[in-house]
Amino acid sequence: MRFLADEGCDVDLVRVLRQDGHDVIYAAETLCHSSDDFLLTLAFQQSRIVLTEDKDFGELVYRLRRPAYSVVLLRFEVRDRAMKVPRLRALLRNESGRLPGSFVVLDKDRIRVRPLAAPAT
Repeated sequence: MRFLADEGCDVDLVRVLRQDGHDVIYAAETLCHSSDDFLLTLAFQQSRIVLTEDKDFGELVYRLRRPAYSVVLLRFEVRDRAMKVPRLRALLRNESGRLPGSFVVLDKDRIRVRPLAAPAT
């Protein structure tokens, strides 16, 4: 799968995704200090899943109705950090077909999948 991981994502998560064969652009490496809006647009243009820990992407997609291919919001407490990789791998293994066109909130206990908002006209 193709991802765009924002700067707030753990480098270890990016490394694991790449080791698993995924195509990952990591904003911290090549797009430092880019706005969330820019990252969302780039990911949309390239059919990439935005991987983030930043709730602001929800505002962009739902309140401002920016177009998006897919967003996966990781919501883990610091004490549950070790669960990010296994939970993300399980999401990709079991729900990959549902990701395009969806905003996904992934935490230690649940997966919430919502359709993306239609872009503003």
